[in-house]
Amino acid sequence: MKVRSLDRWSSAMSLVSSFALPLRSRRPSWLRGLALAALFALGSALAAPLTNLSHLDFLTDTLTPPEQEGHTTYRPERPLRVLWTYAEPTEAGAYRWVGGGAYDSDTDTWSQGAYNTDDLTRAAVVYVRAWRQLGDARARDHAFDLLRAVAYMQTLTPGPREGNPVLWMQPDGRLNPSAEPVELPDPSDSGPSFWLARTLWALGEGYEAFRDDDPAFAAFLEERLLLALGALERQVLVHYPTTEALHGFPTPTWLINYGADSASEAIYGLAAYARAGGGERAERALRALAEGVALMQTQETTAWPFGATLPWARSRSLWHGWGAQMAGALAVAGEVLEEPRFTALARHEASTFVPLLLTYGGADQAWTPTPSDTVQIAYGADAVLQNLLAVARATDEAVFEQLAGVAGAWFFGNNRAGEPMYDPQTGRTFDGLEPDGRINRNAGAESTIHGLLSMLALDAHPELRARARTLRRVHHDAWALLEAEVGTVAGDAAVQTPESAWNGEALWSGGSYLTLEPGARVTLGATLERGGRYVALPVFLQQPVNRFAVGTRLSAAGGSFGTVWHGGAGEPGLSENEGFVSVARAPYAVALGAGLADITVEQVGGVPAQLDAVLLRPEVARLELRGAALGVTLLHSWAPTRRVAVVRFGEGAATAYVYSRDGRLAETVTGTEGELRVPVAAGGFAYVLTP
Repeated sequence: MKVRSLDRWSSAMSLVSSFALPLRSRRPSWLRGLALAALFALGSALAAPLTNLSHLDFLTDTLTPPEQEGHTTYRPERPLRVLWTYAEPTEAGAYRWVGGGAYDSDTDTWSQGAYNTDDLTRAAVVYVRAWRQLGDARARDHAFDLLRAVAYMQTLTPGPREGNPVLWMQPDGRLNPSAEPVELPDPSDSGPSFWLARTLWALGEGYEAFRDDDPAFAAFLEERLLLALGALERQVLVHYPTTEALHGFPTPTWLINYGADSASEAIYGLAAYARAGGGERAERALRALAEGVALMQTQETTAWPFGATLPWARSRSLWHGWGAQMAGALAVAGEVLEEPRFTALARHEASTFVPLLLTYGGADQAWTPTPSDTVQIAYGADAVLQNLLAVARATDEAVFEQLAGVAGAWFFGNNRAGEPMYDPQTGRTFDGLEPDGRINRNAGAESTIHGLLSMLALDAHPELRARARTLRRVHHDAWALLEAEVGTVAGDAAVQTPESAWNGEALWSGGSYLTLEPGARVTLGATLERGGRYVALPVFLQQPVNRFAVGTRLSAAGGSFGTVWHGGAGEPGLSENEGFVSVARAPYAVALGAGLADITVEQVGGVPAQLDAVLLRPEVARLELRGAALGVTLLHSWAPTRRVAVVRFGEGAATAYVYSRDGRLAETVTGTEGELRVPVAAGGFAYVLTP
């Protein structure tokens, strides 16, 4: 699945400083011992490298473009290396190249193009890292020629477009600035874009790699990077440090198309360039972008977005898994700029939101704020892994390596299909995992690229590689989504179905919501796989009224979840909406039995409530994974006090590492009797190793 559009809803629906280098800290003895034991038990086959560039090589082609005004490159007599956008399986079991949009056989063109800057740039990063990490001379050559292609896409004509890249190229090398369907900006080199951010990423890492290897080529890359930086400065950073209000929150105006996600990829490139001696200008831009991303970080962990960094400055209700590299970018910026505040913000997300996300089941395409688009792709899975490794490197804390092993296992069976999404024999990463567990077995450029970025990272950490490649999902606690509009109502309540479920900032789950007038209530039915203590999270419109003017009281047969207040939103500011859709955890947990359960939601206060849905999950959620030599259980708590969770295992010894709500190691618990009672800290998580 390709994500390109700058319309955040349509795109949702449709790396990090470590750069795969080893962490600088020496691993704790338990981690080294576990790694050696696992490698011994699993054998040399599973200790083999995962990185296989074969399929990415297959996607590449070479061409010599015709002369086009405003576009040149280094050593123009040499063919460019380009990359096909998509690949589909054939009946014979092979794969075939596919371009973007509709194909016209008469002209051999695609309505978008065959090759695009988004993928050329990121493929260049893969080959650069493979060359540096593995010493692969062929990867160096591919990186060289892909970077030349990236430079060719850049517009050199003096004026407002100078430094911006064109997005699409046709099979014969002709550029297509205005693709169909239309993507913004249009023409694609007429303003700031994701592909500008990725151009900075590729040129920055390319410069760092070639600076000593080929100084002349590095000087060319630096020249082009500074041209792209000039475009960033005059189109985006000119607004620094101005903020604008959105529902009472200050939001940055100086992110690339208001995106913390796109800014993160530019940060990776600027950080690489700064590390290689890029100078004050690059560091100023790096700091400005990091400051913007930092403004999108949230400290609240029991209400939306649960400690995550939001990706788009024009919505308080949207988070998406694809490209959510904000924590990694902050960790990178913190290291390069020696700014501990950025590192602390990255650590906050990694220690609060990520354990929640992993026990939920991984990075979905979009939470809006309900989990509305639950397709999962490599671009999202890679972001989680890279973020954790970047934070581990920046903090020297082993907990983030532990979590990285769980995240990396998504590619090998820690997913809802329970099957590998990456094949080390072919180098293919499949394009997506559907909500029902079906695998989309296309293997296009974006999936292949981010799969390989993850494999390079795992290969740089053999202990994590040995663990991740064998772990399969045995159990995880799914969240229940109860749509308000289908419940049984009492009192004055009405279903509202807007013309569009997407209001420009959020998506009304199921296309509708329920208005509850004072005193009205709705009862929602849930089917629970297992009994236990559950927490309830209403999804509602946070309104610009007194905080206690409107709310909902939630209850079940087992007791009361308590009241969630729906007021307290600020003035709309930039928004056309009065209020924003949010999620908050009700204050208490209720014991519920397995099977059917009724959840009642009653309006309180003098203002009507707008209720979208209710989410249910266990108070202490768990993810259980099983490998060839060990098991891993991850526990995440939303309890106000310590709770004991029981983890069962076979013969041998189990160890639980218990972390506080801020990710600090609180205690270590061991057991050998086939059952381990794990004291999970209030609001914290635990990582349990079982034989």
